[in-house]
Amino acid sequence: MNKIKDDIYWMHKAIEQAHKAQQLGEIPVGAVLVADNKIIAKGWNHSIIDNDPTAHAEIMALRKGGKHLQNYRLLDATLYITLEPCVMCAGAIVHSRVKRVVYGASDLKTGAAGSFIDILQHPGMNHKVEITSGVLGEECAQLLSQFLR
Repeated sequence: MNKIKDDIYWMHKAIEQAHKAQQLGEIPVGAVLVADNKIIAKGWNHSIIDNDPTAHAEIMALRKGGKHLQNYRLLDATLYITLEPCVMCAGAIVHSRVKRVVYGASDLKTGAAGSFIDILQHPGMNHKVEITSGVLGEECAQLLSQFLR
């Protein structure tokens, strides 16, 4: 597969996670962490059901990925997320040394991968994360729009 086809394939997997969140009344955001062309961790928002403001899809996937690899540094991994990460999640992504982030829908109010602020490639950070945006963006945005109605 080529990079674009791979990104679409893995984003569909992240959308599956967002649907899990949606079915439980959560904000429908999903994430999958991929290394060596396989999913090593999955996550979806748990903030509402867990009463935990840090239980974002990205954080859940990063935590599981660290456990899977027995290392908090997730070198050479790509994180696929249905929504552009917030500042908190972007900080965790940088700290975990994820190589690349691919996200679907942009978040103009709180997006920290370039839409509002760019934490992932900020010149002051000790690690820069490659960013690909807009993969299945319309489909990802639809999920959020339906939830917010």
